[in-house]
Amino acid sequence: MKQAGRVLVAMSVLCVSLLAVVNAHAAEEGGAAGDAIEIFKWINFAIVAIAILWVFGKVLPPKFKSNAETISAAITKATATKAEADRVLREAEAKLANLQKEVQELRAVAEGESLAEVERIRAATQTEEQKIGSAAKAEIEAAERAARLELKALAAKLAVDGAESLLAKQLTPQAQESLVSAFVKSLDGRPN
Repeated sequence: MKQAGRVLVAMSVLCVSLLAVVNAHAAEEGGAAGDAIEIFKWINFAIVAIAILWVFGKVLPPKFKSNAETISAAITKATATKAEADRVLREAEAKLANLQKEVQELRAVAEGESLAEVERIRAATQTEEQKIGSAAKAEIEAAERAARLELKALAAKLAVDGAESLLAKQLTPQAQESLVSAFVKSLDGRPN
């Protein structure tokens, strides 16, 4: 590309030099030189046009092609990125729409679980209350039985003590003899 630029500059300088020489010669000779100037102008135009076409034909198409490929790749990448962003946006919107529903479901589940837990605790409390009541009732009944047995034992002891003291007062040696003789008499009447 640098060499082509140098060739183009050299040709342009050559054309301008020829044009200057022809112009100077035409000024000396008069009218015939005007036709020669016109021819050199067309030659100069042709050279410049060929140089421009050559530059556009050789240098610019690869540049345009690489720019087009870069732009096409960027458009493809941007399209893919936009599609991905749209997909992520749709997913986020769907999740956001479902979020309220999920929150309500979680609340309903939590309320159901808390009600079930309250009922379970209430039932456990009632069961424990019944167990405690039954245990207290059994303990009271056992204490009552023990007190009755103790009372009976005390009453029996008092009765025995009272009977013993009464018997000791009433059982004199004469009373003992009369009891023994009454007992012996009762045995006499019995057959063996």
